[in-house]
Amino acid sequence: MDKEKKAGIIDTYKRHDGDTGSVEVQVALLTERINHLNEHLKVNKGDNHSRRGLLKMVGKRKGLLDYLKSKDIEAYRALIEKLGLRK
Repeated sequence: MDKEKKAGIIDTYKRHDGDTGSVEVQVALLTERINHLNEHLKVNKGDNHSRRGLLKMVGKRKGLLDYLKSKDIEAYRALIEKLGLRK
């Protein structure tokens, strides 16, 4: 992911100026990386090292989403709607 794309994602999901570490931003960045790695694995089916990294990222995203759900259910619902997760 290049700097411009990362900055665009941060600008979209930040809560306030200078926010780069809120749960929403972290989940959005992880989602982008997961989607990119998913495309990589469609082409490179035998890349088990990357598959393990993908599974770790998915687990981390799930933990962050569970945390957000317990703290602020409305923000959680808005985020999964915006990212297109959990249909």
